[in-house]
Amino acid sequence: MIIVTGATGKLGRLTVEHLLRHVPAERVGVSVRDPAKARDLADRGVRVRRGSFDDPASLAHSFEGAGHLLLVSLDRTGPECVDGHRTAVDAAVRAGADRILYTSQMGAGHDSRFQACRDHARTEDLLRASGVPWTALRNGFYASSALHFLESARDTGDIALPADGPVAWTGHDDLAEATAAILRGRARFEGPTPPLTGPAALDFDAVAEIASRTTGRPFTRTVVPDDDFREGLLAHGAPAAVADLMLGIFDAARHGEFSAVDPALAELIGREPAGFGTRLADAWAQEPRRDASAPTTR
Repeated sequence: MIIVTGATGKLGRLTVEHLLRHVPAERVGVSVRDPAKARDLADRGVRVRRGSFDDPASLAHSFEGAGHLLLVSLDRTGPECVDGHRTAVDAAVRAGADRILYTSQMGAGHDSRFQACRDHARTEDLLRASGVPWTALRNGFYASSALHFLESARDTGDIALPADGPVAWTGHDDLAEATAAILRGRARFEGPTPPLTGPAALDFDAVAEIASRTTGRPFTRTVVPDDDFREGLLAHGAPAAVADLMLGIFDAARHGEFSAVDPALAELIGREPAGFGTRLADAWAQEPRRDASAPTTR
């Protein structure tokens, strides 16, 4: 079976949907914290079992019969994140999984300026030591994070953010399609993949130009000192740890950690990934304004 964790989250759910276009439902299983949220998948023939990264016994049950297992990274940071991943990797080994796929990130490294990338590097170490064949999907930075950062600019026209650098913003849907292709054997990678990225790396100066062209409204780019940005996040209710995590994104971007652009994603999905202008136009046409204090980082 192909087992997918986090299948009620955005990336996991999209991956399952892509799998079901090509794989019989009885060959797909999902491991979710709340099976009630995946009832519609069960109705379609998918095996739905409760699995919590904080409960090894539940993972043993939900990973039963795993061939390829997709481990979607936890929305946590630091030791809490890595410990949860360790529990899942150990459970996959005990379940006899043939291969573990893990949703890592471009820029993953022990010396990254972004905490999540350090967590990814430590998780890749766990996979390397597991003795099970593994693939780390070095996903491009989610475009949804850039869209969160732009929320206040939808009203003001001013993209007021810390100094940054080019980032290969990449869509969940394109990454999910590629992940499903790898899970069902259309491609094989040993260890980390090349960066799975959108078609261009953009800083927020370029994003301002795209927003202007897309909307027909002028957008400006204002550089906000890091300390001022952090204080603004705290004033909007973001926890200090979240504020520091967000600043880490900009620090890492300034040092080029997310600037690589690679054709691997396009090759996997058989077309050019959607550009940021398309993503911005679609999101702003369809979604109400959101709280900009806590962008998506996973």
